[in-house]
Amino acid sequence: MTADVDTSIRNGQQRHFWAPGDQVLWRYRGNGTDAVHICRPVTVVRDDTELLAVWMAPDTPVVRPVMADGTPVYREPLETRYRKPHVPSVERWWGTGVLKLARPGEPWSVWLFWEPGWQFRSWYVNLEEPLRRWSGGVDSEDHFLDISVHPDRSWHWRDEDEFAQAQADGLMPAALAAGVREAGHRAVGVIRAWGHPFRDHWQDWRPDPAWPVPSLPADWARPGV
Repeated sequence: MTADVDTSIRNGQQRHFWAPGDQVLWRYRGNGTDAVHICRPVTVVRDDTELLAVWMAPDTPVVRPVMADGTPVYREPLETRYRKPHVPSVERWWGTGVLKLARPGEPWSVWLFWEPGWQFRSWYVNLEEPLRRWSGGVDSEDHFLDISVHPDRSWHWRDEDEFAQAQADGLMPAALAAGVREAGHRAVGVIRAWGHPFRDHWQDWRPDPAWPVPSLPADWARPGV
């Protein structure tokens, strides 16, 4: 992973920025824990006081949780999905690439998906803890509830069943769940107003063909300092 190359002063503290082409880690902790259970090596597209944009290339080695017997999490019945133990699994990102956009302090990130041949498919609003930057990348905690946004500007909630199950299983206290739902409604307000980043034509962006596919470091779960 490459070193920080630019700095600015934000809220009285020095903040470091990465340069386009730098490789960093985009990680998620297990809910209510400090342990990293999702790790995605990505390439920086843009990083400044307004936006962090990163590209996850096809065939990137990623860490995702699976059930202890190796069953993919999405195939486990919802009633037991969050109660049974998980283990980390290293796999290749099997889909087309994903462009991830996050504005500082916002409790969601926006992901862009394409079909093969660069046919734009949709935006995906991932409700999550605001990203915390560290020397090797960014960390967050997923909040289960999501929003799909289509090219015609229509939208719909996603994973409401998982959001409800996480609350029932004690992974999301009532106050946190209420805050996540409120954040979701604020995100819907941005969608309806067609605010950033939806109006910024990121669907026309393309990665630099010279960028290599990032590798997964052996210490991908190290503390974020």
